[in-house]
Amino acid sequence: MDNQVRRLGLGLGALALVIGMLVFHEIASEAQLDALVVDGGRLRSHLHAIVAERYTDLARARTRAYLAQQLRDYGYKPITQSFGSGESKGTNLSVIRPGIQDPEHKILVGAHYDTVLGSPGADDNASAVVAALEIARIFANYPTDKTLQIVFFDQEELQPEGAGLVGSNAFVSDGANLDGLESAVILEMLGYACYEPGCQSYPEGLKQDGFPDVGDFIGVIGDAEHPDLLATFQTNGLGETESPEASLLAVTLPVPVGALAFMPDLFRSDHVPFWLKGIGAVMVSDTANFRNPNYHRPSDSIDSLDLEFLEKTAQYVVERLEVLLAVG
Repeated sequence: MDNQVRRLGLGLGALALVIGMLVFHEIASEAQLDALVVDGGRLRSHLHAIVAERYTDLARARTRAYLAQQLRDYGYKPITQSFGSGESKGTNLSVIRPGIQDPEHKILVGAHYDTVLGSPGADDNASAVVAALEIARIFANYPTDKTLQIVFFDQEELQPEGAGLVGSNAFVSDGANLDGLESAVILEMLGYACYEPGCQSYPEGLKQDGFPDVGDFIGVIGDAEHPDLLATFQTNGLGETESPEASLLAVTLPVPVGALAFMPDLFRSDHVPFWLKGIGAVMVSDTANFRNPNYHRPSDSIDSLDLEFLEKTAQYVVERLEVLLAVG
């Protein structure tokens, strides 16, 4: 009888231990998910801090100082890269959060922080900059297998003699920056949506059959040479994914790197220098002037943004980054 009681007690103890471990695992999993949630209030606060014309050296320096202070508050040590001279002079700002299991391989998130002359640049490109800041905050204390690098590019808008993309070109020209770089995720205008049929247009030469004519989705283009990267941003063969957490439709498009001649509108942002170096890269965008009538205008203000759409887009990018930063 005593042995039976003892065995029963041991069995109940083991069962309690298993239940306790399951409950702990569930609580830990929920805590991890909570850690990955984008804070819409922070996005709004950052927007109000940086939305203003960021064209002159002084204006860009002020923006850079704000970004650097936020990054330091999150525990990072910002790194600057100065480049160019005269009108093409600029400074990239970056931080690195080392991986745990595979720190030699890294995923880069990039967004340019400058504007054209005369525009406060709320969508172009403050929306992407504040999303990148929130990504930095979230992953600062969220361990991942691979290393995360976040870069704020300067002088994307300065395009002397059609060269363009000055800061990102300077970044990829330094070979040390490409060491261990697996993929780049470039954020380019994330905060504008439109909901009237026909409000969404597409670049000339791009087949539009089956593409939405309402601008309530996020677009993701990637080089055709790295299909696995683009596949991370979709869940079916139609190039569309519905993110349960973000409730956002994403439309993806593979682009041959040699398509510049007949689809130049797909080669206008900081993903291009990575493509030309053979690095897989995607650009995540609300499609810029193909949706947003305020593009490069004084009317590109915070009031013109759909802040709920911006929050959903930032959340979507966070979810995709978690996948990219994992080994497997």
